[in-house]
Amino acid sequence: MPRESVDQLKVELAAEGIPQSGSIGYEDFQDQLGFGMTENEFSVMEKATLETELSHLMQSMDGISQANVMITLPEETVWVSDEQEESNASIVLTLAGGYQLDQENVQALYHLASKSIPQLPVENITITDQLANQYYYEDQGAIDGTQQAYDQQREISRTIEGDLQQQLQQMLGTMMGQQKVMVSVTTDIDFTQESREEELVEPVDEEQMDGIEISAESIIETYEGEEVPEEGVAGTGEDDIANYPGVGAGGDGDYERIEERVNSDVNRIYRQIQESPYKLRDLGIQVIVEPPDPEDMLSLPADTIDTIEAILETVVVTSIDDTYLEEMDEAEIVDKIFVSAQPFMDNMAAEEEPDSAGIPAWVYILVLALLAAIAAIVFLIRRNRYVFEEEEVEDARVELEDIPEEEHSLEGEQRQRLERLAREKPEEFSKLLRTWLSED
Repeated sequence: MPRESVDQLKVELAAEGIPQSGSIGYEDFQDQLGFGMTENEFSVMEKATLETELSHLMQSMDGISQANVMITLPEETVWVSDEQEESNASIVLTLAGGYQLDQENVQALYHLASKSIPQLPVENITITDQLANQYYYEDQGAIDGTQQAYDQQREISRTIEGDLQQQLQQMLGTMMGQQKVMVSVTTDIDFTQESREEELVEPVDEEQMDGIEISAESIIETYEGEEVPEEGVAGTGEDDIANYPGVGAGGDGDYERIEERVNSDVNRIYRQIQESPYKLRDLGIQVIVEPPDPEDMLSLPADTIDTIEAILETVVVTSIDDTYLEEMDEAEIVDKIFVSAQPFMDNMAAEEEPDSAGIPAWVYILVLALLAAIAAIVFLIRRNRYVFEEEEVEDARVELEDIPEEEHSLEGEQRQRLERLAREKPEEFSKLLRTWLSED
């Protein structure tokens, strides 16, 4: 059925009060429509209605001028199948000039189509614009998870560096002075997390490679008397019977057999190991120390620098994980430490400032006294101005005459009636007035 016919049919259905969407069946729709329609025509019209409604929904979003939607719905079958068929959708958007879709808008379009069309997963949707630019769905949950993991790892690195830096700053500052030491710490952390299971079999005595005895059995057999005849070779003579043992020589003798049986077991170890979520793989410490005399670098003894380096070496050895520390030699550990003697510019500027630059206390007292005097003068001026303005206002006052009270006599009442008559009925008042004038 053409799209124009479908739209016209929707208008007619709306005029008749027949719903255009919702869970209406083919037979109910046919009864409400009042004329026959095949199931194929009904499916075509249902699909066209879904496409039209979805287009209108997308066009209501900012930046989308037009949306063309084509849907492929799964065909109904009478056969039972474990795999459920899915729908497909292709959407072409016409964007307004200069407008670009960000990932949030793209995800909104994908979700809008997926929730509007039955059995339509996100991976079966294709969205493009008028310039053939295709928009892909990115799982925001995975992106947020990666960003969250990065932020967490970065926070752990900053915490470790901050703790080490604070401890070293406090310790070296106690030795040299807090204003004489500057510490910087950099770390390399392995965030690989490992979870494994081990099933080990070990001997109880590793030196003898023996296990623990579970059961033991000892058998001893002895015999005294004639020696047991030796068996001959079966069936080797001319008159011998095949496979029949021959007869050997006999004699006296003793027989003894000793047998020992020992059942041993070993240690069977089952372990579930969860490795630490992070390991300190590498550590670098940089320390700058200001000599007691900033202008004389030799004022800082070499023994002090050696002591600081020894302290830092201990910190490096105890902080790096043993797995990575085993691969380092003494020279590599020393390379991770840097100690330098340098003057600090802030301290030098403070020392260059002369002591006489400070303002004496009497200057502050004098300034406060002047400010108080100025405030008193301003207060007096404002007060005099306010008094002068009040005198002018009193002089400008004019005594008004008292408003005469209304007369409550008979003449006053007649006057009020005439005034009321003049206001309410001016024609009658004019007739009355002419009557009085004629009488006069």
